[in-house]
Amino acid sequence: MNWELFSIIGTIAFAVSGAIVAMEEEYDILGVYVLGLVTAFGGGIIRNLLIGKPIVLLWEQGLYFQIALFAMTLVFFMPVRYIKMWKTWEAFFDAIGLAAFSIQGAIYATNMGHPLSAIIVAAVLTGIGGGMIRDVLAGRKPLVLKDEIYAVWGMLAGALVGLGWMQGTWQLAVLFVLIVSLRMLSVFYKWKLPKRSLRNALPEGTRRSEF
Repeated sequence: MNWELFSIIGTIAFAVSGAIVAMEEEYDILGVYVLGLVTAFGGGIIRNLLIGKPIVLLWEQGLYFQIALFAMTLVFFMPVRYIKMWKTWEAFFDAIGLAAFSIQGAIYATNMGHPLSAIIVAAVLTGIGGGMIRDVLAGRKPLVLKDEIYAVWGMLAGALVGLGWMQGTWQLAVLFVLIVSLRMLSVFYKWKLPKRSLRNALPEGTRRSEF
């Protein structure tokens, strides 16, 4: 399976996502590049720190940097109507990036002999780490922790790879399609994890802990 192709698609999707968020927050062109690069490569940096791979390996991804820079430059000068068109398909390309990067993170950790728990965390952080950093730098609440079933699909990918159930080429291809499909179903049907809010449940004077 040509993982390089999916990595390229994921890199473009995440880089453009970061660039669009930067423009929505009215950042200048430097902010667009910074936020786009952080979104595209932040998850991989966190993963490398977690599983013990050298961070300097990031600089060996020259092709991906060039692709990300080209995509961000293109979207920066793109007419607004095309940006709106991109946002219509944003969830689909984002799902491709999530699936590809989560599976890659799991494979990296598996090949290094890490336990299942580390494999799952590596998969999740590779898939969603960049988006979380993007939201924090943009002053937004990370959506992956608040409104959407997103990280769960990265955890699923990590668990299936870590358990050895999905290792062959065709099995990984099936897993990729599964993660993309589940992500799109969760967007279409607005699936959400259970949550409990204390915002209106406590008296005004006790909403903040004094500890």
